Amino acid sequence: MSNKCKKLHELFNNIKTYRFPFDDSSIPKNGIYILFEKGESGKLGHNTNRIVRVGTHTGINQLRSRLKQHFINENKDRSIFRKNIGRALLNKSNDPFIKQWDLDLTTRDAREKYKDKIDFNKQQQIEKEVSRYIQNNFTFIVISIDDKETRLRLESRIISTVSLCKECGSSKNWLGNFSPKKKIRESGLWLVNELYKKEINKIELKQISCLKEQV
Repeated sequence: MSNKCKKLHELFNNIKTYRFPFDDSSIPKNGIYILFEKGESGKLGHNTNRIVRVGTHTGINQLRSRLKQHFINENKDRSIFRKNIGRALLNKSNDPFIKQWDLDLTTRDAREKYKDKIDFNKQQQIEKEVSRYIQNNFTFIVISIDDKETRLRLESRIISTVSLCKECGSSKNWLGNFSPKKKIRESGLWLVNELYKKEINKIELKQISCLKEQV
């Protein structure tokens, strides 16, 4: 297990790295993204920058849009990654606003239902804090994959391989340690889905290696 995870880390640490602000015209329209976080490196990730999140998209040509939802667009309900960063920041400071932050305001009915119960000024303040944290602390690489089924399968395999690895672990100062989500704290990843499932196989590892060379 650790050998496969180590190989993934080595592959992903030798691909062009993006950081904010990034030129999205150089990013593939379809693919998988891998996030790294400041302070999560060295022995935490096989003597490389440690993978802290893996993600993709379901819509056609939506990779660039998905990354903007994480790094730029201040709407927690369009990015579970942003929502989880906010949860950890609020939980770390014992801020009771976390109960409001947890509410999903995606639908018009939900916005109408909670409009008198939410401090929207405070929500915008937290959104900006989340943006600052993400923009200042995260870098990422991308793997170009046009086929949706392949993207989703490899995303799941990568997540499972990293989460099952006994040699990967978060630092004691990792923000995710303050997450109210047990799966985030225990896995060391900003994820709650696709953890501890089926690890990547040799064929898929070779496929990723070939895709890496095409980036």
